[in-house]
Amino acid sequence: MKKVITYGTFDLLHVGHINILRRAKELGDYLIVVLSTDEFNAIKNKKAYYSYEDRKQILEAIRYVDKVIPENTWEQKISDVVDNDIDVFVMGHDWEGKFDFLKDYCEVVYLPRTEGISTSKIKKDLGINGQKKED
Repeated sequence: MKKVITYGTFDLLHVGHINILRRAKELGDYLIVVLSTDEFNAIKNKKAYYSYEDRKQILEAIRYVDKVIPENTWEQKISDVVDNDIDVFVMGHDWEGKFDFLKDYCEVVYLPRTEGISTSKIKKDLGINGQKKED
């Protein structure tokens, strides 16, 4: 079985997310998504609209995703790859070269992002400044 891993926050799910998950899954048989926790996002000065648990539940409902695990630190990537017997590490092309150190452990693939869509653009278009709106 060929195992693939990718990372992200996956907030405000959109077609770009689906495209990268589909293309990542096409590179193997089993796709693990490592999802940034709310605490890790805070370290990155990033605020997701949906909580970690909600984002995890949404990802688990997508047919391309076989398993979702938490991302707690930048440094966990090598152990994630080794501990999960990963064959292919996938990230968007905007991260090109940043994870080449993983080539000692698995194949590293940078996939093109879907043009014209991003969570940042959605938040900007909706006037969401990263703060959760109260009901």
